[in-house]
Amino acid sequence: MTHPDFQPCTHNLTPPATRIINLPGDYGQTDFVMRLGGRLAQVQVGYETWGTLSRNQDNAILIFTGLSPTAHAASNEEDDTAGWWEYMVGPGKAIDTDRFFVVCVNSLGSCFGSTGPSSHDPATGKPYGGNFPELSIEDIAKAGHHAMRELGVDHVHTVIGPSMGGMSALAYALQYPDELDYLLVISAACRALPFTIAVRSLQREIIRCDPGWQGGNYELDAEPLCGMRLARKLGLMSYRAAQEWRQRFNRARVPAHRASDEMFGVEFEVESYLEYNAKKFVGTFDANSYLYLSRAMDLFDVAEHGGTVNAGLARVHVRRTLVIGVESDILFPLEQQEEIVTGLNKAGREAELVVLPSIQGHDSFLVDAERFSPVVQEFFAQI
Repeated sequence: MTHPDFQPCTHNLTPPATRIINLPGDYGQTDFVMRLGGRLAQVQVGYETWGTLSRNQDNAILIFTGLSPTAHAASNEEDDTAGWWEYMVGPGKAIDTDRFFVVCVNSLGSCFGSTGPSSHDPATGKPYGGNFPELSIEDIAKAGHHAMRELGVDHVHTVIGPSMGGMSALAYALQYPDELDYLLVISAACRALPFTIAVRSLQREIIRCDPGWQGGNYELDAEPLCGMRLARKLGLMSYRAAQEWRQRFNRARVPAHRASDEMFGVEFEVESYLEYNAKKFVGTFDANSYLYLSRAMDLFDVAEHGGTVNAGLARVHVRRTLVIGVESDILFPLEQQEEIVTGLNKAGREAELVVLPSIQGHDSFLVDAERFSPVVQEFFAQI
């Protein structure tokens, strides 16, 4: 049953400042060739920019997002609403738009301006749905690379990415090792661990078990909303840390006027928090995009670019890499950021790991400005 508070997702929910760029095919072909065998006849990427490209075109920064954000990383002249990384991007901020030309792209496969499952297949005139080709992190990186080329940038100063974006940044450096100078990877990994795969697998199963999913070929007014709501709750539980849950909510109960009348309904504040945030998410993100992007994260493996993780990382030729990890992150634990730095150091590359004691878990990079901003600012001050 559809919850009365849910609103169907009206695709494509592109923010007002997000511009669209059409990508060319690969190497003279008309199609965008996917890493795992599929093809897309027409590809577009949603993007936003801040700052000005230098005359020598040597100050461009490319930001890849996590799984669900738009390209609206920060406010700008076209859209003054706060972006998902507002504290980090802007004049005089850590990613200084007075110094750099900053580009944030919406991931291929998403639903905020870039080609994804909710986009229309030119061959049928209908949304791709479950017929969208299997997506890889390498495809996302390639779409970002091609977008920068179309914007006139052949060589990127720095590629940055948190979470899934960190994987995309690594994939960019693996595929185009001589086309960037610096790399900044935040709360990401060379490949997913079994626990993380298990969490995301369960999220996907929850969505697919919703009768509204219809094998991925649902109508926009009949989406798998219940499945998305539950999957988002599970995601929220993994994005934050147990210490933060206890500090914020402990065992506090909701006031009587907010308590649910349903049997086994919401009684604790932590339940209310999950319900509120899950409802906010449902209707703003396409279920198929969630499935495809989530699966792409599980499939990504740096070892596929050389036989082992270390051999793959040896393909990265940047001048310097900064990797940031968080002590309380259970999705991408510190050992995975250590693996990136160790592998790069073994290959003779300059790489540094900064560990932050944030208690907000994997989502710390979104909210802990006090710790993250100085580290990123120092990185750019030194290069």
